[in-house]
Amino acid sequence: MTAEIVFKYFPNLSDVQQQNFIKLEHLYKDWNQKINVVSRKDIDELYLRHVLHSLGIAKVQEFNPGSKVLDVGTGGGFPGVPLAILFPETDFTLVDSIGKKIKVVDEVVQGLELDNINTVNSRVEELKGQFDFIVSRAVAAMPTFTHWVKGKIKKDSVHERRNGILYLKGGDLSEELKEYKTVQIYDLPNFFEEDFFQTKKVVYLPLKYKG
Repeated sequence: MTAEIVFKYFPNLSDVQQQNFIKLEHLYKDWNQKINVVSRKDIDELYLRHVLHSLGIAKVQEFNPGSKVLDVGTGGGFPGVPLAILFPETDFTLVDSIGKKIKVVDEVVQGLELDNINTVNSRVEELKGQFDFIVSRAVAAMPTFTHWVKGKIKKDSVHERRNGILYLKGGDLSEELKEYKTVQIYDLPNFFEEDFFQTKKVVYLPLKYKG
């Protein structure tokens, strides 16, 4: 599968954005041979399982120029890198506690010459600063995750949607999310037709969630 699957759902990309998405495959395949951050099976379906999945967040929320987004537990750079390509005027901070993963992200960012990504090799609890949105791909159950990122979401919103967490997750979330009264769940099959997305969701939790 090629970058065409991204262009199918995001038809208004600039030439630079298109080229950056195309370059992702070579960069990740090259670096993954040296430092394995994506499974062999997944690297062959990079655009479906990683790039387009990451961009599911963009179908729910567009990020304004100058806003700040934190990607927690970014791993090889997902969802942060694809989102940073899509929103070049938004500032992204990608954090992961595993140094070799951040090294791969650094090399990919350098290869794409992206100037809107800052990487941090740290646990998120030790990270300073506040952000408009925090994004992630299922690194922990929501109660654990909200504990990790406490105090890291800005109070004042510059988007119509209140600042908060945008979280990619799959499966039945009713038990995990039962204590969050203001949570909103968006099913990715509403945006993408591929079978891979059948059980995939974007979970939005606003800053002032009520227990």
